[in-house]
Order: sequence, then C-alpha cells, then structure tokens
Amino acid sequence: MQVEAEGATLHYEISGDSSNPALLLWHGAGCTLRMWDTSLNSLKDKFFCIAFDTRGAGQSTSSVEPSSQFTFEQYSKDINLILKKLDIERFHLWSMAWGTRAAIAYCSLNPKKVISAVFSDASIGVADVGAQKEGLKKALLAQEESGIPRFDLPQGWNEHLNSKTAQLSLSAAAKFNLSDALDHLKIPILVMTGDHDPNLQSSKDISERLPSANLKILEGVGHGSVLQRPDLAVDNFVEFHASLGSP
Repeated sequence: MQVEAEGATLHYEISGDSSNPALLLWHGAGCTLRMWDTSLNSLKDKFFCIAFDTRGAGQSTSSVEPSSQFTFEQYSKDINLILKKLDIERFHLWSMAWGTRAAIAYCSLNPKKVISAVFSDASIGVADVGAQKEGLKKALLAQEESGIPRFDLPQGWNEHLNSKTAQLSLSAAAKFNLSDALDHLKIPILVMTGDHDPNLQSSKDISERLPSANLKILEGVGHGSVLQRPDLAVDNFVEFHASLGSP
C-alpha cells in the first residue's frame, strides 16, 4: 500500500483485524518493514499492525534533495498521513534500534497519539557499530552453545530501492534533541535490550529517566534483537501489553 507525501511516496503494509488495537512498527537502521515479518505471525491475531518503510528506505521513495526532508519532524508528518488514511487516531508503538530514536521523537511531538511504546535496543547516544557487531557474534555463539536454533532473516529485510536515500534517511537522528524529547514521554514504556548489546547501558539510562518505563534485559541477545530472537522479543512484548490490560 502507498500514500503520497511531500517529496515522497510512502510504502506501508497492514496485517490483522482493524477492530483490534492498532500497533505501529518502526524498523531499524538499514532495515525495511520486512524485518517485522516473523514477529507479525504472532502479533497479527492480537493487533491491527501497521509496518512501514521510512521515506527513502525500503520501498518508500524520496528525492535526494533537499536533505531537510530527512528529519524526525518530517517522518512524524509521514506517519500521520498513513494513520489518517487508515482512520487511526491512537495506537501502540514498537520500534527497534535507530527506529527507537525516531519513535522517541515521534512520541514527544505527538503525545496524544501514542498509547504505549516498546523501545527495543534503545540508545540516544553515538552508535558503536563495531561493538554492536562484536556483541552480536558473542550472542549468537552463546545461543549456539545453549542449543537455541538460529532464526532465518526475513527475505528483503535490508533491501532498498535506493541505497543513497536509504542512507540519507538515517541522518535525521543527528538533527533532533533526543535527550530533551525524553522529558515529554509520559506513556507506559518498556525498554527491551539484549545483554550483549552495547546499547544496554543507554537503555538503562533511558529507563531510569522515565518514571513510566520498565526495563527488560534479554539474556543471550545482541543488537538487532527483533531479527535475532523474534520469539523472545514477541513474548516480552505480549507480556508487557497484558500488564497494561491490552492484548
């Protein structure tokens, strides 16, 4: 499905019964909406799921110029266009890694729209890609030693129509004050990060700053937790929502 936006065509997909609570899924850096495919098998019976490609990423198109279009403010407008087309006023949110930066910005800019949020692999600091890769290797080794089978990555999880705009789409994080944005988050939040993810310390810091947040540390999990252990991520997501009285 597509919707036309200022300077872009936004690609999104819906799953589940529209009478169920709406759930928006925000992908991570270098990812597309396809990263959620495995998780959707367990979510679509309980939620009306909306997965989307950020402008410039995945199947969403965008002009390269001006670069000012790649901002969290613009992404918030994009999301609201999709929600308007689907006639959704309020929703739950789940994001991973870079997507959590975008989600924090969205929540601060649209405080009345988000009912609750789950922030996976959360960090608002400088990303240490090298440490993320090293932590992932250790996590996968620990899983192998424990006899935990490795999940196949969903087909198309990192395939983009335009690699240049996909890279430009990530530049939005440097243009937004995420630390200040945290002060505006009052909704129930679960911060969920693996013990082998270098983002764990930042996740702890975020949860400590937010009185409405709980922290869940996933054992034997590295960066990219939703892709790496979708079973564990979904179980904890569902448990969090059950504690709220939602599905």
